This record gives sequence, C-alpha cells and structure tokens, in this order.
Amino acid sequence: MMHDIEQIMETIGYHFHNTDLLEQAFMHSSCINERKLNRTECYERLEFLGDAVLELITSEELYRRFPDKREGELTKLRASLVCEYCLAECSRELHYPEFVMLGKGERQSGGADRDSILCDLFESVLGAIYLDGGMEPAREYVQHFLLEDMEHKRLFFDAKTNLQELVQKHDYGAIRYELYDTKGPEHDKRFYVQLYLGDTPYEKSEGHSIKDAEQKAAYKTLLLLTDQEG
Repeated sequence: MMHDIEQIMETIGYHFHNTDLLEQAFMHSSCINERKLNRTECYERLEFLGDAVLELITSEELYRRFPDKREGELTKLRASLVCEYCLAECSRELHYPEFVMLGKGERQSGGADRDSILCDLFESVLGAIYLDGGMEPAREYVQHFLLEDMEHKRLFFDAKTNLQELVQKHDYGAIRYELYDTKGPEHDKRFYVQLYLGDTPYEKSEGHSIKDAEQKAAYKTLLLLTDQEG
C-alpha cells in the first residue's frame, strides 16, 4: 500500500501529515484478519467518524444552498446524496478499488468493486482527512467529490419514479424488471436485474437486494434516455 500513498494524495488533492491514517482508511477487516492484526486497525473506526462528519457537512451545505426548502425536503435531499450508491460511485471516480487492501478471499469474490465497501471507503477517507487536517479540508473533499454533481445524484434517489414519468411521457412501453441471476452466500447475496421497456432490453445492474438492483438499472436507463432526448 505504501507505494500508493502519494498517488492517492494527488488524486484527492490533500496531503496528509500522518500518512498512517490514510493507510488505515484503505485497510478492510478481511485484510486485518488475514494478517492477524488488531481489529481496530481496519477502516471501520474512521468510517464511523467520517459518516458523522459527512452528515454535518452535507446538512450545512444544503441548509445554506436551499434557504427556502423545509426540513423534510432537506432530509430527503441529503439522503439522496449520501446513499450507498452515490458514495460508491464517488469512490470509483477516485479509483479507490485500485487502492483498497482486502483479504485474498474478499478480493476474489469481487469486494474491490462492491458498493458497500466503496461507500465505506469514501467515509473512512473523509474521517482520516478530518483527523489529520480538521474540518476545512474535510469540507473541500465532500464539496469537490460529492456535492458538485448534485443534480445527477438526486436523479438516482428517485430514479424509478423519474423513469416512470419519462416513459409515460414518451410512450416507451411498460417498465419491467427481470431478475436473471443471484450469486454469493446468504449473508452477502448479490441480485442481477435486467430492465425492459416493453419488449426491448435496456440496462442491467446488480445490488445487495432486488430493490437496490432495480434502482440502479432504472438510474442507468434514465441517464441513457435523457442523453438520447438531448
């Protein structure tokens, strides 16, 4: 991992005083178990802290940015921004799957691209930045990598509803979600869904539940159709 430290800092635009914090932020519990290290050395404590910091930063930003929105609207908007899928997508854009340290079994089972792990990584890195540099660099990280593309992230949260409205408006045909595969053990099962409009297949996706997979497929299809509409 140590040879990746400089590359990660360049990617996120923040240089750590204590690089051990950054290394810990990418240390999954499966790697800790494999190396027989103390469980507290994995990223879970940093993720716990980062989750709280993220809620504060997004709440403050939304409060300032939308002075006319009521509490319920702000809560829904915040939920759309900090959902697992959006944070995982941010981690993918930052190339975190290349840097995360996993046990052999976890890596072979696709852990490096699992939404739940990538979501945790975004928050654990945030926690590490907060401990190392305080609130200002933490706020810059969230604003730059999460809040700049707010509209697309809002689309994801209501993807199935938004897709239904678009399909009805342009008569694409009825939406149908087909579960075509499941993989993994009971405690970590993955569901694979294909979305159809009428008889035409559109986007595929996978998730930790059928609902999760359907939402992702709806979001991908929504982006595709929106792009086609120009």
